[in-house]
Amino acid sequence: MPARLSKVTLVVHDYDAAIHFFTQKLGFDLIEDRPMGEKRWVVVQPKAASSALLLARASDPQQTAAIGNQTGGRVAFFLETDDFWRDYTAFTARGVRFLEEPREETYGTVAVFEDCCGNTWDLIQPREASN
Repeated sequence: MPARLSKVTLVVHDYDAAIHFFTQKLGFDLIEDRPMGEKRWVVVQPKAASSALLLARASDPQQTAAIGNQTGGRVAFFLETDDFWRDYTAFTARGVRFLEEPREETYGTVAVFEDCCGNTWDLIQPREASN
């Protein structure tokens, strides 16, 4: 049986804009950017993570319609951190748009932000990782 989930596809409008957002605003690493005919194989990954995002440019109306709403309005992704306030402050300074104020929940410190395509993410410091 497979041991881990390695990549998740994120449908985007534009490769370069998405690369910029994830690398410059969130601090992800660009793992791969390889031409494949009219498409590109673009992989970004949080530092020291074992899973990654495959950025896929929409190529038809159905895919375009899914951009920013890949989970039907629910939070799509969960970005865990070991220091919520460090990352929240850095992301905010880099222009990441948070949709709410940070809050304390039973499971940790969390705030919802939006990526370059309108998908929602939780930035979360799980309670067990709190200082």
